[in-house]
Amino acid sequence: MDIWRIRGGARLEGECSVQGSKNASLPILAACLLCPGTVELRRVPRLRDVDAALQILEHLGCRVRREGDQVYIDASGVNGCEIPPALMERMRSSVIFMGALLARCGRARLSLPGGCRLGKRPIDLHLLALRRLGAEIEEEDGEIRCRPSKLRGASIRLPFPSVGATENALLAACGAEGETLIRGAAREPEIVALQDFLRALGARVEGAGTATLRVSGFSPRASARFRIPADRIAASTLLCACAGCGGKLCLKDCDPGHFSTVLHFLNQAGCVIIQKHDRVTLSSAGRLRAVGPVVTAPYPGFPTDAQPLLMAALLRAEGESVFRETIFENRYRQVPALRRLGGSVLLCGREARVRGVERLRGAALDATDLRGGAAMILAGLAAEGETLLRDEGHLARGYENFDACLRDLGADLSLKHEGDCHGIFVQSTQNHG
Repeated sequence: MDIWRIRGGARLEGECSVQGSKNASLPILAACLLCPGTVELRRVPRLRDVDAALQILEHLGCRVRREGDQVYIDASGVNGCEIPPALMERMRSSVIFMGALLARCGRARLSLPGGCRLGKRPIDLHLLALRRLGAEIEEEDGEIRCRPSKLRGASIRLPFPSVGATENALLAACGAEGETLIRGAAREPEIVALQDFLRALGARVEGAGTATLRVSGFSPRASARFRIPADRIAASTLLCACAGCGGKLCLKDCDPGHFSTVLHFLNQAGCVIIQKHDRVTLSSAGRLRAVGPVVTAPYPGFPTDAQPLLMAALLRAEGESVFRETIFENRYRQVPALRRLGGSVLLCGREARVRGVERLRGAALDATDLRGGAAMILAGLAAEGETLLRDEGHLARGYENFDACLRDLGADLSLKHEGDCHGIFVQSTQNHG
């Protein structure tokens, strides 16, 4: 159990580099199965989800070594195609190994993945894409069995631009004979990163960043090197923290274009933003203006992962901000905690109306999911008094050294790993209206 103790009221000042992307690292780690030799990955963040992916690779027979932010993976000795439930349940992105295993071994056996409980996240689009490539897949009692089958290039049309389904289709297509065309593909920067990595491995892939991808062959190289891009949601988190608390923050080693929709609304809220090719500087007086409507959508729209973060930053804004969540039906799980801090948030189905309040007050909270937990920290930083946040490991899934980073910027907080701290908490996950 992680216990965050946050004393609000401090402005955030300084500069920092953005961690490597969690959502780019995970499919790239799965793609390492396609290399017959050794891959060197740089800027790999230390996260629980990344550790889970590395354990899956080791279970499948890879040799894994980490040195700082560099990870070396030797997949020459892959000797398995089954992933046990205990490993699958640790993260949602474990399902990406299905496409990689089909490309490498022609078969796979795994259970349904875990991850944050944000609502229904079926993998039917993943299975649709893989079956179009010729995979013979059986589903029974929460287990997925891909029987030995020969993959062939195909035309795939995704009815929704699912990031995971696009990644699985790309990985499996590298092991298919002939050309594969994926229409309706996701356009996220993480797809571009996966394409760049697959090219480094010897794949002929094009189209990432558009709705149509083409895989026309794969000639595996003996080794490859790749640097993970910056995490656009981690960057958005830090910017929203500075916006809500006030101060001046410079983020380095990132691409502002990857989170331009977040910057748009922060600018609309009154922040001064200066962008350069690999950095962005934000200045905030701390009291923002309401914005909206903020409608989540697949990239290049506003990211659903950033919705709780921007909401936390706008709790004290002047006026009423409107959010419409179109991706996950349970993405407002942070709202009861934000209300407990004094925020005024009215929910009506997929819409949330945030009416700015004069002040927030510290409270005892429980993290509900990765981005919801981050939103609670951001709100606690802007609140008067002390906020205690109990987290069962959600934040460590997506943020590297988050507490140290915030302290370096001037935040007054501490993080402890404890056993039973129930005595200092109240049940805070109820809807305190």
